[in-house]
Amino acid sequence: MTDALFDRLHRLLTAGHARDTAPRWDDWRPPAETTLRPAAVLIAVTDRPGHADGPGVLMIQRPTTMRAHPGQAAFPGGKIDAGETPIEAALREAYEELGVDPARVRVVGTSDRFQTGTGYDITPVLAVVPGDIAITPNPGEVAQWFEPPFGYVIDPANQHRRSADWAGTRRDYIEILWSGHRIWGVTGAIIANLSHRIAWHDPA
Repeated sequence: MTDALFDRLHRLLTAGHARDTAPRWDDWRPPAETTLRPAAVLIAVTDRPGHADGPGVLMIQRPTTMRAHPGQAAFPGGKIDAGETPIEAALREAYEELGVDPARVRVVGTSDRFQTGTGYDITPVLAVVPGDIAITPNPGEVAQWFEPPFGYVIDPANQHRRSADWAGTRRDYIEILWSGHRIWGVTGAIIANLSHRIAWHDPA
């Protein structure tokens, strides 16, 4: 891996969190439980110097048989086990779901936590991985994996505001469409919040 991508992400994330601004998106569903279960996801940006689309980001499609978020696009991740930090949990889950070697992951940092209506308190962990990292998906947890360009999903122009009825009220959510994949819900909101922190397309 080169240092350029890591250094850029670290600089942008640090600058974004230095601004005293709250994340723009949260879950409009009230938590189903009073005690939220801590969880973490890995936003693994693939270092692909010279690639026409720039860096990618590793994402998964969950099997339709899963109890939580069946069939949805997501980042690898899951519950934080006792004694784990969010970073340790994100790395473990990425290894269990995609076979991503933790030794080949450079963690940039964590971003805004996202509390879900399904009872989770999710910490996004931003990291860089080599563009040629070996991927071995776990069929029990991953229907397929895909790698959209990071610059595409992080671009607010591609984060479309949609609305739906929930409990008799019209609510907004983020939807990102890429190559037949629909990224929305919690994952869409996490991406939108990250793009608020990381001015990836800002020339400055």
